[in-house]
Parts: sequence; structure tokens; C-alpha cells
Amino acid sequence: MNTYPETFDVTVIGGGNAGLEAAPIAAKMGAKTLLVTHSFERFGEQSCNPSIGGIGKSHLVKEIDALGGLMAVVTDHAGIQFRILNASKGAAVQATRAQIDRKIYKNHMHRQVWHIPGLMHFQAAADSLLIEGGKVTGVVLDNGIKVRSKTVILTAGTFLNGKMFVGLKSFPGGRINDPPSTALAECLAQLGLPRARLKTGTPARLDGRTIDFNKCKIQLGDTNPVPVFSYMGSPSQHPMQVPCWITHTNEKTHDIIRAGLGTSPLFTGKIEGIGPRYCPSIEDKIHRFADKTSHHVFLEPEGLDTTVFYPNGISTSLDCEVQMDFIRTIPGLENVRILRPGYAIEYDFYDPTALKASLESKILENLFLAGQVNGTTGYEEAAAQGIYAGINAVLKSRDQEPFILGRDQAYLGVMIDDLITKGVNEPYRMFTSRAEFRLSLREDNADLRLTEIGRKLGSVDDRRWGYYCQKCDKLEAEEERLKSIWVNPGVLNETSKRMLGGDLQKEATLYALLKRPQMDYEKLRHLKPVAGAPFLQEPTLDPSLGKLLNTRVKYAGYINRQKEEVKRDKDRLHTKIPENFNYDEVKGLSFEICQKLKKIRPQTIGQALSISGVTPAAVSILLVYLKRAESMAKK
Repeated sequence: MNTYPETFDVTVIGGGNAGLEAAPIAAKMGAKTLLVTHSFERFGEQSCNPSIGGIGKSHLVKEIDALGGLMAVVTDHAGIQFRILNASKGAAVQATRAQIDRKIYKNHMHRQVWHIPGLMHFQAAADSLLIEGGKVTGVVLDNGIKVRSKTVILTAGTFLNGKMFVGLKSFPGGRINDPPSTALAECLAQLGLPRARLKTGTPARLDGRTIDFNKCKIQLGDTNPVPVFSYMGSPSQHPMQVPCWITHTNEKTHDIIRAGLGTSPLFTGKIEGIGPRYCPSIEDKIHRFADKTSHHVFLEPEGLDTTVFYPNGISTSLDCEVQMDFIRTIPGLENVRILRPGYAIEYDFYDPTALKASLESKILENLFLAGQVNGTTGYEEAAAQGIYAGINAVLKSRDQEPFILGRDQAYLGVMIDDLITKGVNEPYRMFTSRAEFRLSLREDNADLRLTEIGRKLGSVDDRRWGYYCQKCDKLEAEEERLKSIWVNPGVLNETSKRMLGGDLQKEATLYALLKRPQMDYEKLRHLKPVAGAPFLQEPTLDPSLGKLLNTRVKYAGYINRQKEEVKRDKDRLHTKIPENFNYDEVKGLSFEICQKLKKIRPQTIGQALSISGVTPAAVSILLVYLKRAESMAKK
């Protein structure tokens, strides 16, 4: 067997969303990195919906960007429609969503990945891992070549033992036109990684030339202003913006689907894996929500130079004939041509409770797992795990402490903590409701939360750092300016008084006025004095920074209270639990709690408290024993 002539710090298996964040960030940090993928042409392929972002997911994309990742940058170049979701609600739950041109996204990702210094590529499939003394020391490729590496990151997505279904027919596959990874899956099973099966799916693809859009409702993107994903992005990067369309199923659609359930692998027992609760197939929707007579269908263009449309909302694995019949009952799709039927895919994933907080395996040292192999669903969740695992693999290769984010620091921290403490029994999807501190973990401040951390880690380059510092300086200068300008009673004209809800009772700064519910940063420019009074000066920030400052000022009191709450609990929650801690010696723990703690082996009290069923009372008992063990160790 041949051995590759070079040894790597980090080797990444897989060129999907997780791999294409893990490998570049490792190389940017100065690690000698190898990306192994079975097809150069396919990496960066977005195989399901042609969109990035959404509720909770966009927060992850912004955090990837803040740490120096690629997804947001590429989305700004490929986005063909941008919208702010929940725009009428509070800043904590607002989210950006972009339709993307698949080809532009893939091509721009290629341009990024192929030109990163220190990142090497090898086209092959990984068949097994090299193990020495219980530690992973590299990979063995399908051509027999051994690759030595200090760390390995597995980001195989849906490829591990992937099996695809259309009706009652099934065949091996990692996604359409791609083979599964069976040898590596068998190797991992033999090595003792706890695994199970999950399922996902995709809808048929439709020919837009045969859609009657006159029967559909148009859905336009935001134009004033057009949002961006990257903190260094600009609307000028976006290609032409195009509309999406909305139609809906009806009772005739549902009748055909019900009649065709005998051809569904979901309902005939051929698929064992659990599918995503929040993105179910249309047959699952009809079954679970039998009282509903209609479901929305979003017709999304897959690009600017293609007529392919993605019908979001009707993912299916029914027989091809049934798919054609039910789709043609939907308004606007009566004469549509199907370009490719929908399908389901079932694949192996590995229990994330067997991972450390760094995403390193507790079973095999030097092996990191990221993406759908950890039981998540979605491009954004996979990419976020990828950058997290990439940073930690580099640190591991250098024998440095891992990079761990808390639930109070990032959605990334929330997701990782959820995975390693609670595990999954269905594909995990990020939502803002999962974050206890979502008021502090907003879309607009991910760089303020994480870019300085990334700079210290080496993942943030000079250009991004310079842009970030300039942004901070502008915000600080404008905040100080607003605090320095005082407005006296009787100075404002009648229009300004109405805007404020009446005249001032006492003098106040512009900063204080901005805290008022009826005021926002842009309205400050419309505050005018009576004739002869000194000019109040207009705001200096552009709209996006002005919106951020507006949120910071308005929510400052709430955020400060939240910080105090976090600070009070920090010492207790960050108390470390030794890896070899003997839970059996802790009297007062129930058998169930003791078993959960022994299985998951939390690294801190905070992680222990996150485990389902572990009560505050149990944690209090655990703290007593930890302090006792610490005291004995000092004697």
C-alpha cells in the first residue's frame, strides 16, 4: 500500500457545506490541510433547496462570516432574491433569507476554495481510518493510498450508507448521480461509533416554461435597502434580483396523495430513518395534518440562466406517476413538465452525545465530526459545524486548548451544546427559540460577538479585521456624539414635538431620545429646531449601522441585565468536570440521572445542566462532590 509523501495537520473528508468551511478555515489558520472529495466538480453543490438563511439559520451564517468563513461571502455573490423575515417583529428574531443561483454559488465557492494558500486537494473516496494506539492518524483512500494526518474531520453528509427511494424502488446513493460511501461507513461501525439512521428528501424539479404564473401569487424580495449576508458585503455584488411565486395544494391534490400512499416508502416501512419534523414530505403533511385542505407551495427559481424551478413544500418520495398526477392538480402547474422526480434518502448518522464540546470524538482521539453525520439538517447547520470543527482540529494538532463557545455567546454554541448534551432523535434544525439569550445573539451583532475571538484564533484575516475595527470606531464615535448633544424644552418645532409625542419636560440628549419607543435612528434626522435655534446635526451612520446602533441603544437595559445574569452563573456553569469523574460515588443522584451523566460525560456543569432530565438539584449535589474532590486533590 502506498503512503502519501506529505503529512498533514488536518485532513477533511467531504466537499459539502461542512467540509468547505472546515478545510479553508484550517488552512487560513496556517495548518497544512488536505481536502479529500470524490468529485472536484461536485463540491459546493447545493443539492436541495436553492436558498441560504431563514429563521435561526441566518444567525449561523452571520457567525460563520464573523469567524472568517465563506458561506455569507459566496451567498452575496450568488443571491438572486433577498428578504428580511420577521421584519415587523423584534430584532432578536429577524432573519435574512436569500434565493441563490446554484451555478453562481458553486462557481464562486470553487474560486474561493481553489485559491487558499496551504489548502491541498485530492480526488478520491475515503475508505477507512488509520488507527494507532486508539488514536486516528490518517485516512486510507479507495485507491489504496495512506494519508498521514494529525487530525481528521469527517463531513460525509448523507453519503454514509446512503440509500435513495423513489416509490417502491430503492438504490444506493449519497445524492442524485453520486455513489454512497459504504466502505467508510462499515469501518466506522467496526470502530464502535454509535450510529443510527435518518432520512431527508427533496421535491421534483419543474420546467418553468410550462408554469402558468398568472395563477400564482408573486413574491418579491426586499429592494430598499437590499440586505446582504456578509458583514463586508454590498448589494452591488448581487446579480439580478428575480421574484418567487406562491401557489397551493388543494383537496384533489390530497386525495391523489392519499390514494398513492401504497407507493410511498415512508408508509410501506421501507424507510426506517426519522425525517425532519420541520420540513416534512407532502405525504407526511397530508397524513399528520389531515384537517388541512391546503398547503403552500413556493416556486423558487434555481438560477438566472435556467428554467428549472424548485417547488418548496412538496418534497416527496412517491412513485413518479403519482408525483406527476398530484403536482398537476396545483394551480399554475396543470400542464407542468417534471424534469426530475423527487426522492428520499436514508443515511447513517452518529450519536452526537459521543462528541466532546470541540466536536472531537470521545471514542477516537483526533477524529472530528461535523454536519449531517451529527444528526443535523440544513446547509447552514452543517457549515457552522464545519468551521467550528476546522478551528478545533487545528488547535488539537498544535496541542492547544479547544475553542468552545457558550450558549450565551453564539447560536453556534447553542447548537453544539444541544447536540452533545441532548442528542437527536430527528434531524436537528436551528431556531431562534432554542437560544435563551437571543436578544444578545442577534444577526446584526455576530461580528461584534465573534470577530475578535476569530482574530485571536487566526481565522480572521487582515482585511476583515480592518473592516471590523473601522465599524467599531464608527459606532463608538456616533454613540458618543449622540450623548454629547442636548436638546432643551421648547427648542423643537411642532412637527418634531408630534414625532416625540409631545414637548420635552426636561433637557435630554439625542441618545436618551433614541431610547423612546416611537423614535428610531433615521427619525433623528427629522428632528428640527424652531427658527433661530442651533442646528441639531444629522445622523452620520449608513442605514445598516444606524439600525444596529438603534437596537443597541433601545435594548441596552435588557441586554445589560442579561449579561449580569450570565455573569452570576458563569463561574458555576463553567466549573469543569474531570473526564474520569466517578458518578457512582455521588450519593443522592437518581439512577437515571447517573446513567445519563456516565453516558454523555459532560465537560462542565453547564453542559450537565443542559442534559434532558438532569435537574438543578442534581447539579447542586454534583457541585458539592466536585468541590470535595478538588479539596482532597490539594492535600
